[in-house]
Amino acid sequence: MTNTEKLTQAFCEALMIDASAVTNELSYQGIAEWDSISHMVLISEIEGAFEVSLETDDVIDLSSVAKAKEILSKHGVDFN
Repeated sequence: MTNTEKLTQAFCEALMIDASAVTNELSYQGIAEWDSISHMVLISEIEGAFEVSLETDDVIDLSSVAKAKEILSKHGVDFN
């Protein structure tokens, strides 16, 4: 499984949405499913999938799929 697939799966599991909805433009509170509660579930899914521990600033900054990729890149995760 690629890192993009792992990230997509994390979003699908946390937000209970279809993979087709997971695009770089998908943003926090951009859909009803991504609220403050599901945001914390998403953080947990991402940390588990990529075996990373996100800093508080990263948790707050994670506002879109694109931003999630940017944050994970700082932890050595490649999306190319």
